[in-house]
Amino acid sequence: MHQPKALQRIVDVYFQDRTRTISVSANTQVLKQDGFNDRLYWVKKGELSGYLYNENSGLTAKVFRVEQGMYFGVHSYFAQTLVASTTVIAEKDSEIAWIDLNTQAAEPEKYGSLIEQFMPVMVHELAQRQMLTGLQALEKEKALQKLYAAEQMTTLGQLAAGIAHELNNAVGVLSSKTEGIQNSICHFLEENRPEVSPFLERGICDGQSSTSAEVRKRAKELQEKYCLTRDQARQLARALPQGDVPDAWLATIDDALQYWDIGRDLHDMRLAGKHAASIVRSVKQLGGSDQTRQSDIDVNDTIHKSLALLQSNLRRVNVVLRPAVLPTITASATELVQVWVNIIKNACDAMEQTPEAQIEIITRYSKNRLLITISNNGPMIDEATRRKIFQPNFTTKKGGLSFGLGLGLSIVQRIVNSYGGTIALKSDPEKTKFRIKLPIA
Repeated sequence: MHQPKALQRIVDVYFQDRTRTISVSANTQVLKQDGFNDRLYWVKKGELSGYLYNENSGLTAKVFRVEQGMYFGVHSYFAQTLVASTTVIAEKDSEIAWIDLNTQAAEPEKYGSLIEQFMPVMVHELAQRQMLTGLQALEKEKALQKLYAAEQMTTLGQLAAGIAHELNNAVGVLSSKTEGIQNSICHFLEENRPEVSPFLERGICDGQSSTSAEVRKRAKELQEKYCLTRDQARQLARALPQGDVPDAWLATIDDALQYWDIGRDLHDMRLAGKHAASIVRSVKQLGGSDQTRQSDIDVNDTIHKSLALLQSNLRRVNVVLRPAVLPTITASATELVQVWVNIIKNACDAMEQTPEAQIEIITRYSKNRLLITISNNGPMIDEATRRKIFQPNFTTKKGGLSFGLGLGLSIVQRIVNSYGGTIALKSDPEKTKFRIKLPIA
C-alpha cells in the first residue's frame, strides 16, 4: 500500500499547478527525438505515443504508449541528458502537466530530495516498461510464427501445384476408363443377359447409402423374413435399404446381388474419380485462394459422400451417424468432404488394433453455428502429439500402409479456418473427439 500512496502524493504535490499544465490537440508533437528536454511529463488525460527513428535504415517504430496517469520524458529528466530519446506525439486530445529541473523538492526534511521522492515513479515506470517490453516480445513471437506458417504454406503450395499437375493426368485416365468399362459392361449385358441389367443399373445409379449399423439391422429383418443366408441378407440390405424386396430379386438372388455389387463398385469408382479430380483442384490452391463455394450445401450430404468414399476403410468399423436437420451453408462440397475424409481416415488408421472399432458422427445446429463432432474409440492421443497434430509436416505414420506426409490435418484446419470456423481435439483413454464449429454466415 505504501507505493501507491507515494505515487499519489507526487501527483498531488507536483502536478496540480495550472501554470505547468497544457492541453494539446491530436497529432501535436510534444517532444522531438534528439531535441532538448528538461521536463518530466505526467498525463492528466488523453493518449500519446513515442516513436523512434533510425537514420541508417530510414525506419520509424512505435516504442511506447502513455495514457492517463502515466509519465514520459523519464530518461532525459532523471539522467539529465536534456535530450529526448524519442519523438512523442499526441494520439488524442490530451492534457499534460510537468515539472522541470528548476522544480524544488517539497518537504525535503520529511521526504528527502526530489530524486528520493521520485524514486517510486522511476521504479514504477521501469516495471511498466519491462512489462510492455515482455508483451511486445510475445507479439513479435506470435508474428514470427505466423510468418513461418505462411512461408511453409507458400512452399507447400508450390510443391502441391507440381504434384497436382501429375495427378491430374492419372485421375483423368482413371475417370475416362471407368466410364468406358461401365458402358462396355452395360452394352454386353443388354445383348447377352438382359434379365440382370436392372440389378447392375440399380447399383450404378444408387450405390450404397446405408451405414454399417443400418445394414446389420436391415439384414437381420431380411434374413428372418425371406429365409436368406447371413451373407445374402447383408448384401441385400446394402442394395435395398428399405421397403419390400421385389420378386425378381428373390427369384435370382445370387445373380441379382452379384450384378448389383458390380454396379455399386462402378458407382463408387466414378464417385471417387470425380472427388479425386476435385481434390486435385483443391490441392492446386493449397497455398492460395478458396474453392468455388455454393450457397446451398448440406453438411450432412457431404458427410454421406465421405463415408461412401471410405467404404473399404470402414468395413470393420461400426459407424454411428446421428444427423440433425441442418440449414444449408455457403461452402465448397469438395472442401468439406476433404475435411471429413481426412478425420475419418485417420480414425480408421488409429483403430487398426482396436476390437469393436466405432466411429460416431453427430451434427447439430445451435446459436447460428453448425456443430460437427467426429469421435472414435481408438487409443488416446497423448498431450505432446495433440499440441502438434495440426502442424504441417507432422505425422505419426512412419511407414508401410500407414505412411503419411503430415499434411491431412493441416489442410483440414486451413479449410475450417477459411470458413471462420474452429476445430478442436480432445482425447482420453475412452474416446478421441474432433469438434468442428462452422458459422452459418
